[in-house]
Amino acid sequence: MSITFNADEIFEMAEQIERNGARFYRDAAAQVPDAKTRQFLESLGEMEDTHLAIFSTMRTELTGSDTEMITYDPDDQGALYLQAMADAHGTEGRISVAQPLTGKETLQEIIEIALKAEKNSICFYLGLKDLIPSESSKEQVSKIIKEEMGHIAVLQKKFSTLNN
Repeated sequence: MSITFNADEIFEMAEQIERNGARFYRDAAAQVPDAKTRQFLESLGEMEDTHLAIFSTMRTELTGSDTEMITYDPDDQGALYLQAMADAHGTEGRISVAQPLTGKETLQEIIEIALKAEKNSICFYLGLKDLIPSESSKEQVSKIIKEEMGHIAVLQKKFSTLNN
């Protein structure tokens, strides 16, 4: 069996991940009574919007070879890998795939959920980066990974202040 991908599809997935992240932070912000916390969460949503714009621009700058289909399926494990990645990415903005935020989560719980989603995103991009033969596209995916690492740093800093 053979699984095909191209950089355009990967950037489309990245855009959807960012849309989901922005929605998550806005939904969480709407549920907290504290104005300062609400502003923090809304600012994270704005960061996701900025990354969506960056990824959209990257997608429009792809060359013809970056949008060609490529095949990856060593040892017939491609389908299993993709299924695991897709399952992990059904959780943005949710406690689990089947359970949305209840509105009763503490800021600490919201940040823990967000950290998990950001880490899953990095794993997703690291795995998909290896599917792209073009060096220029690999560099673009590396930029996505760095952006997601920045999200983790901001979230971890806030999480640390909550636990002190």
